[in-house]
Amino acid sequence: MFFIMGITDGQKRFDFTQVMICGLCGKYGRCEVFMTYTCLTLFFIPCFRWNRRYYVRMTCCNGLFELNPEVGRRIARGENAEIRESDLTRVSGGGTWGGGRMQRRCANCGFSTCEDFEYCPHCGQRMMW
Repeated sequence: MFFIMGITDGQKRFDFTQVMICGLCGKYGRCEVFMTYTCLTLFFIPCFRWNRRYYVRMTCCNGLFELNPEVGRRIARGENAEIRESDLTRVSGGGTWGGGRMQRRCANCGFSTCEDFEYCPHCGQRMMW
């Protein structure tokens, strides 16, 4: 008898739109909300998710913020929620310094690298600073 199981990390984007003034650059930007999680799979079927964290990425400067979990859960349930500046905790700016070099992060899949790629080697989307 074979027993196939695994633990993977995942990411889910939410269909949520809000325009607000960015706390990093001071410009208007759109909030892109997504959730990261760890998932247990049995026979390639996701069974249990834990370690859920909610994040907001600003489109103006690509700044990354961690979102208050209660607000994130309301957005995940599809409720009408509003993100306030007090609900956000800064994770990184538009680009972060790693090892003396500017680190780039893919806005689509979250892959980060210090290499000077024009397109993400993980998903193929254009890389942002």
